[in-house]
Amino acid sequence: MSIAFVFPGQGSQSIGMGRDFIEQFRAARLVMEEVDEALKQKLTQLILNGSQDQLTLTENTQPALLSISMAILKTIETETGKSAHQIAHYAAGHSLGEYSALCAAGVFSITDAVRLVKLRGQAMQKAVPIGEGSMSAIIGLEIDQVELLIKDLNSASNLCVVANDNSPGQVVISGHTAAVEEANKRATEAGAKRALMLPVSAPFHSPLMEPAARVMAAALEESKINEPTLNVIANVTAMPIQGSKFIADMLVKQITDRVRWRESVMHLSDLEVEHVIEIGAGKVLTGLNKRINSNLNAFAINNPSDLDELLKLLA
Repeated sequence: MSIAFVFPGQGSQSIGMGRDFIEQFRAARLVMEEVDEALKQKLTQLILNGSQDQLTLTENTQPALLSISMAILKTIETETGKSAHQIAHYAAGHSLGEYSALCAAGVFSITDAVRLVKLRGQAMQKAVPIGEGSMSAIIGLEIDQVELLIKDLNSASNLCVVANDNSPGQVVISGHTAAVEEANKRATEAGAKRALMLPVSAPFHSPLMEPAARVMAAALEESKINEPTLNVIANVTAMPIQGSKFIADMLVKQITDRVRWRESVMHLSDLEVEHVIEIGAGKVLTGLNKRINSNLNAFAINNPSDLDELLKLLA
């Protein structure tokens, strides 16, 4: 039996996420206390009782999602009596979730990880003036069709690229607002079911994020990076990261390059992974994973009752 833990990225956040774990399990509360102390911020209070607008700010969303994923993971470890690497063989995360995966693999401490993603959120927000960049989800076209539609939108002032290859028929594009709007028009004319502008404030996973990549390169150079105890699939290669010396480079490239989620899950399938378990807020990745490979046993652990399915697997 082969298991992979996967961790969600931005867009899965909601007020009250993780509440049952935090209220019922000491292990989860200890994670949240560590996060609040590390950031000198009442992030737990924001997550449980704050406003959705404040939670959706990128610099809050990123540490919030990571902390909830880690709170649930630490609960799993406590309740099973096993560490993450004794349960799972692989880990992966979507964009921000890659930091959660690396934290699960012992590459970063929780304190270091939340500080890094707080900085990541701030740097990504500042990289492009609000209004200049946008993202859009193209539903109903395959990745090669989208790439063909946008291949000429590649100038310094009119740029559009694939940001996320999420699943068959779901591709996210990113770049200058005018270029993304033009790509939406072309996609609709080409038969896309939907071309939907996303409610984000910056063109993530595009070359326009280069200023943020430089910030993170400097921060990661000063960070303690341990050897991973799990095989972590990198967003930018859809392959396992081969040792700690490559981790910083992968995380820097991830800011400007596409998230190869479809390929990552396909590679997990090639590695004979049978169970892909989403840990954190929401079930976005679980839906994508089932579309990528319907033979996978994909499920999410969002609340304590979801632990039962994992416990059955491990019995």
